[in-house]
Amino acid sequence: MTSDTTTGATASRAYAWLLIVTGALGVLASFVITVDKIRLIQNPHFTPSCNLSPVLSCSEVMRSAQASVFGFPNPLLGLAAYPVVVTIGSALLAGARFRRWFWLGLNAGTLFGAGFCMWLMSQALYDIGALCLWCCLAWAATIAMFWYTTAHNLTHGVIRAPRAVVAGVLEFHWAVPLTWCLGIVMLITTRWWDYWVSLL
Repeated sequence: MTSDTTTGATASRAYAWLLIVTGALGVLASFVITVDKIRLIQNPHFTPSCNLSPVLSCSEVMRSAQASVFGFPNPLLGLAAYPVVVTIGSALLAGARFRRWFWLGLNAGTLFGAGFCMWLMSQALYDIGALCLWCCLAWAATIAMFWYTTAHNLTHGVIRAPRAVVAGVLEFHWAVPLTWCLGIVMLITTRWWDYWVSLL
């Protein structure tokens, strides 16, 4: 590895594979949601396979205004963005090196994605009142994508930070995504606590 951000920072194989896997999961989730959305438009009585209960109801999420924030179905964004991440991961495995502006752009893009996912999560929990499991998969993939891109940029000097911060990121790289995802699980659990208890 190198911290030479002038000639381009290299990346570990683990990070490259993480981009490939999380990007592929994002593509899968976006594809399934898009297909189900089309079927729902064609047939209002269509029931997606992920409709498992009043709480785990993809159709409720798909019918909401939040499902088309920019005037078209949100998963189309995923179908455009996640393949780019897979491509970047594949290029890194092949030995590609990118300039500092590229890494900052990737960080900004994944930050937007994570922020958008968290906004959608808040809408699902406290406005729509239902969860889409495929959406949850996309949330988790995007969180990992964003955090490990940030960790990569910190450890390679693309984003400058005190040595203590960089050392902490290297040693406890798993702490942020784990805490983040556990926080989401806690919010989901408390939001529908009565429902989960009724299943016992």
